[in-house]
Amino acid sequence: MRKFTFEKESNNNWYIVLPEWEGEHWELEMVMGADTMLDIISQGSSPIDVIISEEYFKGCNYTLTFLREEEGGGWYELKSDLFKFEVWLCHVTKFVFGYLPKKLYI
Repeated sequence: MRKFTFEKESNNNWYIVLPEWEGEHWELEMVMGADTMLDIISQGSSPIDVIISEEYFKGCNYTLTFLREEEGGGWYELKSDLFKFEVWLCHVTKFVFGYLPKKLYI
C-alpha cells in the first residue's frame, strides 16, 4: 500500500508527483482514462492523495484489473459500484511497481 499525490496543473492536466522520477515531466501526465479517473476521485480538488495497493484494503472504492500490455504501459478496467471503463497506465507504472500489476485497489 502506498500513497501517491496527483496534481492538476494550470494546463488542466493531471500529473503524478514522483520526486524519484528522472525522466521528463510530460511522461508523468495522466491520460487516456487515468485523467477521468482522477477527475472522479478528486471531486474538483487538487492536489489529491490516493492510496494504491495490490492488495484489497478496507475503504477502497475502485478496482483496476489488468487487460493487456500496449505501448510500454497497460490497459486496465476501472470498476466501482457506479461505473466501469478502460484506463491506460503508462510505463511509469512499471517504474513504480517494477511490472504491470494484475490488480490495483484505490
